[in-house]
Amino acid sequence: MLKVVIIGYGGMFTNLIAGTLDANCEIAGVFRNERIKYNPLIRKLKDIFNPSLDYNYIKSYNPHEIDAAGVNTEKFKKELLKLNPDIILVGSWGERISKEIYDLPKIATINAHPSLLPKYRGPNPYFWTIRNQEAFGGITFHLVTDEYDTGAILAQEEIKIFPSDTGESLKQRTVLTARGVVCELLKDLSEDIIIPLSQREDRASYYSHPSDLELDFRNSADENAALIRAIHPWGHAYFYHNTTCLYACHEGIEITDNDTDFKDSRIITSCDTKNNKIGVLCGDNKIIIFKVMHEKPYDRPFISNYLKNEITIGNIIV
Repeated sequence: MLKVVIIGYGGMFTNLIAGTLDANCEIAGVFRNERIKYNPLIRKLKDIFNPSLDYNYIKSYNPHEIDAAGVNTEKFKKELLKLNPDIILVGSWGERISKEIYDLPKIATINAHPSLLPKYRGPNPYFWTIRNQEAFGGITFHLVTDEYDTGAILAQEEIKIFPSDTGESLKQRTVLTARGVVCELLKDLSEDIIIPLSQREDRASYYSHPSDLELDFRNSADENAALIRAIHPWGHAYFYHNTTCLYACHEGIEITDNDTDFKDSRIITSCDTKNNKIGVLCGDNKIIIFKVMHEKPYDRPFISNYLKNEITIGNIIV
């Protein structure tokens, strides 16, 4: 039976725990991000009065929790030497793991990256694959090396991206897929020799944290819709109407043919004050219709008044 240590946070972390249990492996220890995010006193109070989903999930299985200030600390190293794991699984982690640590397991340290590597290395591939209108995302389990997301691939699975997907819905499907993939990977590692597949650098791409969230209606309606959906739930795509910043909401986006007399992109073609929606003509002669809200939270209850008093059909958004 393989002994596994799991580090991470969020849905990827908890699904790696579940997949490891599905594979009938022993969880020798877990290390959650809250151990380094909060000082010990605040974390203990949070665990009592406002426990996270990670904490509640861990407590339901009651594995050994590693207590250290980071993965590269001497305390974490001593814990690993004591636990003597075959594998470390990494499911979302901000620290770069040193060679001294990732070389400690008897078999390997393996990271779960939510893309089809070598494409979309870097943080938040959920956003970028939707933003770039990819047909598929994916999950890749690869060896941890000195460079982020570059290690040889052990297992990989495609995940279809639907036209209605947001960053949130794609993430939910991806972490659930990771559970099944890691289960099969651990079974294979305990029974067979797996030959890691080196990543092809000529096919590699890297994207940093999401940026450039301003809508540009000179682009196609599909491009603008993709940006609105991709950034949910981490933020909002936005545009300026005169000097007012308005957010675009991901729910109920529609794209229609242009049945108006307007010809130029960026023109407001409709305004629905009941549902707080506007329509804007885009560069591909399609109209995108979406719900809007004020950037400032205290102005949001008054968005209908803003639309009624400030929005005029035929206005150009510049």
